[in-house]
Amino acid sequence: MVVERLASAADLDGVLDIEAASFNNPTTREWYDGELQRPEVCFIYVMRTAAHPVAGFCAFWRVAEQIHINNLAIRPELRRQGLGSRLLQEVIAEAARLGADRATLEVRRSNVPAQKLYERAGFVQAGVRRNYYTQPVEDALVLVLKRDDSSA
Repeated sequence: MVVERLASAADLDGVLDIEAASFNNPTTREWYDGELQRPEVCFIYVMRTAAHPVAGFCAFWRVAEQIHINNLAIRPELRRQGLGSRLLQEVIAEAARLGADRATLEVRRSNVPAQKLYERAGFVQAGVRRNYYTQPVEDALVLVLKRDDSSA
């Protein structure tokens, strides 16, 4: 299994397939195309396995000394095998290499599996964004991870 920065248009096709299978309101190709024009800010990482050129992905922004995770998803048939945790660990490590000491994200209140994934990685709830999501309308929990410099 390898995690690396998005390398090709074919990778983006794989990301979009996972988006469509994972989210009620998937991010569009146009959004990704625009984000790829800002490589100093937008980072898209893909997870590869022997059988899947894109088994999962994570898109995040780097802003000053923090990252904001926009999307993280694993192919539905590969879930509950630890791949999401591995991908998240790799992204957090990459964020540290980029100089980020904090990570933030939003997660649907109903998405308990994702909440557990983030909690296991050390994220804590920092707030709620009311009616943040559409299709269906739902609150977002704001989660934050702060890097512990004493262990670095």
